[in-house]
Order: sequence, then structure tokens, then C-alpha cells
Amino acid sequence: MAIAQPERGGLLPELTATVRGSLATTACMETLQVGYLHAVAAAAGCSLSQPFPDNGIDWHVSHSAPGHVVDDEVTIKVQLKATYQIPPSPPGRFFSFTLDNDHLAKLARTPVSVHKILVVMIVPRSRDQWLRAGHDRLDLRHCCYWTNLAGHPVTGRRRTTVRIPTARVFDDRALCEIMTRVGTGGNP
Repeated sequence: MAIAQPERGGLLPELTATVRGSLATTACMETLQVGYLHAVAAAAGCSLSQPFPDNGIDWHVSHSAPGHVVDDEVTIKVQLKATYQIPPSPPGRFFSFTLDNDHLAKLARTPVSVHKILVVMIVPRSRDQWLRAGHDRLDLRHCCYWTNLAGHPVTGRRRTTVRIPTARVFDDRALCEIMTRVGTGGNP
């Protein structure tokens, strides 16, 4: 008589559901987008720092390169947001995202000595679809998009809807291009 051996980990994967922690979905979304930012910054050769206390800006991203003319290292400020209300691969040239007016005012301020960008991550509604891992890759779903809101007007009473261009996928190449523009005295 053969005795069935349990799978690695002791549980049969086809018979048990993954038991996820009880952390609020919004808190998990924040953690996921921070992981995305860290991966992009690492691939772009950037350093990250988190302001303490957080005054409405989540991260500072710094980049050193010999081509920078304004300084040997340039920094931008990044505000992260995430949503599952928008489907992946949004159709059209942009999607709409609503910000509290206080956040928008901070991101829209001009002129500034340190530029700011908004990075919006679109995630699947279900956490079990956020991540796929294999021997050859790690897929994080779905995507982050970025925009520079400098000079954007506050139009709503409490909240304002802004347009996020779908052509501005936030990845390592986009971050390097942003830093190159800032490093030569331009805007993100």
C-alpha cells in the first residue's frame, strides 16, 4: 500500500485556498506600489529616501549621472496613488484620476526647486491577481503611470479630477529619462 506524501509546505495546493492576511486592501495597495517604485528605482540606478514625517510627498528619488549639469545628483519628489477602479490597459490617450485638492495643490505648485510627479498604479481588484512569480520572472500587475501636474488648476470644491496619460508608463527607462531632463535643467 502506497502512502500519499503531502506537497512541499504540507498542504495540497489544489485543495486549499491561499489564506491572506487581514490587512486592509488599501494598505496592501500602498505596499504593492512601494515595491513597484523600489523595483523601478533599482533598475534605473536611483536611490530612494522617505521623508519623515510625510508631508504629502511619499518618496524622494535621486539620480547621479555625469551628464547632469545642474548638479552631480538630481532629486524629484514622488507622490504614489493606487486604484482598482480603472481597468488594466485603459483605452484612449489618458484616464481620469481624482485627487484631494490639498494633494493637488502641493503637486501643482510652481515654480519649485525640486520637481514633483504623481505616479498612479492600476491594480486588479483581487489581491490574488497582483503577483505572479516563476523561475524566470516576477510579474507585478498591472501598471504605474506618471504625470507632472505643475501648474494644474484646482477646480473642484474638495477634489479635482486630473488626466493621467496612458503613454507615460512608469518604468526604469521612463525614470532615467525624467532624471536626465531634470539633470539638464528641464521639467520631468
